[in-house]
Parts: sequence; structure tokens; C-alpha cells
Amino acid sequence: MIACIRRARDGDTRATRELVEALRPRITKMAAYYGRCTGEDPDDLLQEAWVGLLEALPEVDLRIGSPEHYLTARARWKVLDAIKRAKVRRCAPLDDVAAENIPDTGCENALASACTSEFVDGLKVRQRDVLDCLMSGLTWREAGDRLGCASANIAYHVRKIRREYEEWVEEPVCFV
Repeated sequence: MIACIRRARDGDTRATRELVEALRPRITKMAAYYGRCTGEDPDDLLQEAWVGLLEALPEVDLRIGSPEHYLTARARWKVLDAIKRAKVRRCAPLDDVAAENIPDTGCENALASACTSEFVDGLKVRQRDVLDCLMSGLTWREAGDRLGCASANIAYHVRKIRREYEEWVEEPVCFV
């Protein structure tokens, strides 16, 4: 199997097909399992798993651990990221009647927006970048990929942002 992965990593399409066929049962079962657990479409999860596996193929280091395990783990991470994104995007639609009963909070929204802008302006550039990525719906791993760092670095910046926010909230605010 390692020889097949090596050839597939080096661009051999026949070896890639052989690898896909060898891992198909495991990847299919994984997608079906997560589909049952989360209610997501197993075919969509299967597609995400293959994308994750094939994206990881050029990066696999055959000298470290089990290459099969590495590839399946990357497939699993991609599936879990897709599930998380779907959960974030899913929300209940508002009925027309419920939408009419929502009070107009234009003044409150303007004040909240001004406060948010003030807080964000006080952050360091890297913290703002992390916050932008996370607020746009990216996972920590995806934000790390976009910003060129590991998800552990994103976790570090999130902790710093939280501390900054807690300190910012405790400061007395005076409106003149």
C-alpha cells in the first residue's frame, strides 16, 4: 500500500485510482456514519471526504506513521468541517407575522455597531484578521490555512481576543 501511495503522491493516476478503490469502503462507511449521526446527506459528506483525502495526498510523508491513517484522518477532518459549516449556516426561517412583530431597534443597532467597531479597532492587525475569518464562518483550521498558520495559533489569538474583550467590557463607558 505504501508503494501505491508513493506513486499516487508523485502523480501516477493509475496508482491514485488503486488507492481510491482500496480506501473506498472505509471512507464510504465513515461518511455514512457521520451522515446518520448528524442528519447531513452522506453523499455530500463522502464528497467532502474525498476532497480532503486527495488534497492531503501530495503532502503525505511516508516516513512518518501510517500514510493510510494520515489520509483518512484528513478526510475525517474535512467531513467534520463540512458538518460544522452546515450547522452554522442552518437557521430557522422567520414567518412573515413574526418578522412584522420585531421592534425597530435602529438606534440600538447603531450604538452596538459603534461599540463593536471601537472594540475591533483596538485589536492588533493579526487579531482583526483572525476575527474576520471566524466571523465569516471559517473554522479554526480553515482560518489558519487562510492566514498561513496552525489552528493552535488561531486558538492563541482567540484567547487574546477574549481577554481583550473582557478588559474592554469592564472599562467604564461615558457618553457625552
